[in-house]
Amino acid sequence: MVQIQNNMPPNPQKAEVEKDAAIKKSLGKIKNKIIVMSGKGGVGKTSTSVNLAIALANAGHKVGIMDVDLHGPDVPRMLGIAGMPELNSNNKLNPMKYSENLSAISIESFTPRKDDAIIWRGPLKYAAIRQFIGDVDWGELDFLVIDSPPGTGDEPLTVAQIINDARAVIVTTPQEVALADVRKSINFCRTVKMEIFGLIENMSGLSCPHCGEMIDLFGSGGGERTAKETGIRFLGSIPFDPHVVVCGDSGACYQEAHTASAVTKAFISVAEAVAKLI
Repeated sequence: MVQIQNNMPPNPQKAEVEKDAAIKKSLGKIKNKIIVMSGKGGVGKTSTSVNLAIALANAGHKVGIMDVDLHGPDVPRMLGIAGMPELNSNNKLNPMKYSENLSAISIESFTPRKDDAIIWRGPLKYAAIRQFIGDVDWGELDFLVIDSPPGTGDEPLTVAQIINDARAVIVTTPQEVALADVRKSINFCRTVKMEIFGLIENMSGLSCPHCGEMIDLFGSGGGERTAKETGIRFLGSIPFDPHVVVCGDSGACYQEAHTASAVTKAFISVAEAVAKLI
């Protein structure tokens, strides 16, 4: 990412026009923009973003992940990618390659010490997200998956303002505390006139490794019920699997390591639904 400066350029109006043009050109090459949101933290939003992107890429789609969770950027770690993006001959940043069909950009890639806090107010966040779009050479994409922080703050609002055709995929867990906050996310989308593509219920149940009985860790069916009550498309349920945590922490691809698991099949099903419906 080009370093954000406090110094004003010689002609600030011209610079803004050029930035707007770069953003418009970049977005024009991306067919579908999906922002993954959650009402609260801890529901597995980033792991859902990463695994949805991987499933779409494995299906042959060109996919990018834009990590706008600026205070908790975890996408590079979950994908197992390291280093810093490089400038290309067009003076644009190449996103970090995960595979032939999947690339990513995150503020973590520009942070020398990964445990340093990002202490930014709204204007800096706005500028950074604009740079993630206009200064990055995404190229032709079928999907841009945007991983946003929990809640309805600066980052999802900036995405709504800059990417007016972005569609939201909302992630929840089945329990009422999460669902109460999801309803706030739904109202946020409707207030800013962002289309809600659908809702995913994550951690919907755990299959006992000994007897195979399904254990409802956080209740069951709450996501599907909320989707029905609010008139939102239900995209599917993702079971809980401790291996998702292990793979995410180590940067290993869960779907590659556990090809026959219920979680992998669920993400493939959700990806197929997203691609078909779009």
